[in-house]
Amino acid sequence: MNRLLMSSVFAVALSGCMFYSMAGSIPPHISSIAIPLVDNQTAEFGMAEAVTDNLVEKFTEENILRVRDETDADSILRGTIIDIKDAPYTYTKAEAVTEYRFTVSMKIEWFDVENDKALFEKNFSSFGAYGLSGDISTDGIDNDGDGLTDADDDDEFGDAREFATEVAVTKIAEDILNEIMTSW
Repeated sequence: MNRLLMSSVFAVALSGCMFYSMAGSIPPHISSIAIPLVDNQTAEFGMAEAVTDNLVEKFTEENILRVRDETDADSILRGTIIDIKDAPYTYTKAEAVTEYRFTVSMKIEWFDVENDKALFEKNFSSFGAYGLSGDISTDGIDNDGDGLTDADDDDEFGDAREFATEVAVTKIAEDILNEIMTSW
C-alpha cells in the first residue's frame, strides 16, 4: 500500500477512535457524584431509602464516579419515585392471578454542578415478579428476570414481595448507572 493511502487510513481510524472515546466518556471535569435521598411521591414505605442505598452501592461498586457529599461533588444525581405499581400480571384460564409485578417508576436528573445545568433528565422503570405461594423458590416464576426459575436459580429465596421489590430497585439502579456510562 502506498504511503499516502496508509496515512489516510490511519487518520480515518484515529479520528474514529477519538470520536468514539469522546462520545463514550463522562465530561472530563466530572469525577464525582452526590446521590441525595430520593424523593418518594408514593405511599410505599421505605422506598426512598432502598432506592438511594442501591444507587450509592452500584456507583461505589463500579467506581466510575466517586460518591461524595453534595458540597464536594462535581455532579448530583437527583431522583423522584413517581409511581409504584403492585398489580396482577399473569392469569390462568379461569382468570385467577398467578403472577404479580412490583414496578418502580422514577424520574432522574443528573446535574453538572460546575456548568449549572442538567446533563440529562429521564424516566426509568423496572419490575420484579412474584407469585401468590409466598415461596419464591417453588413458585415457577423467574422472579428476577435472569432466565432461571426455582431450583435452577440460587438467589430466589425469601419473602416473595420483598424479593420482587429488591429486584426492581436493583434493576433501576443498574439502568441509571448504565445510562450515565453510555450516554457520554
